[in-house]
Amino acid sequence: MLIGQYAHTLDPKKRLSLPSRFRKELGRRVVVTNGLDNCLFLYPLKEWERVAQKLGDLPIGAAGSRGFNRFMLAGAHEVEIDSAGRILIPDFLKEFAGLKEKVVLAGVHTRVEIWDEKAWVSYKRRVEKDADMLAEKLGEVGAL
Repeated sequence: MLIGQYAHTLDPKKRLSLPSRFRKELGRRVVVTNGLDNCLFLYPLKEWERVAQKLGDLPIGAAGSRGFNRFMLAGAHEVEIDSAGRILIPDFLKEFAGLKEKVVLAGVHTRVEIWDEKAWVSYKRRVEKDADMLAEKLGEVGAL
């Protein structure tokens, strides 16, 4: 399971070192794609195949399904983790997430989210303020 948050630096060559705690679970090849809330999603290859299959099973006749498929699948890029534990973030994904030099990698169960550090701090503050209300809503639907 991918959990925890780690601050790292994006080097001038757009390489990002992955936390050593994530590397074993991620394997040698990963997929990085557009995420929600202006971050990037990074998936182990097997998990990405499962997500992509679910997306591919959505009805093509629904405009929302087509749009979300394009957002996730066309934005996806398979990358190899190098011997130093780094991945290369493509320019278009770096731009999408507004990644500067300092980033946060957040483990979210089956994926890693890659955030610009300032965006992460801002997002986290907003969610922390609403955590009790969110827990209440999740409890109402039996998720907690």
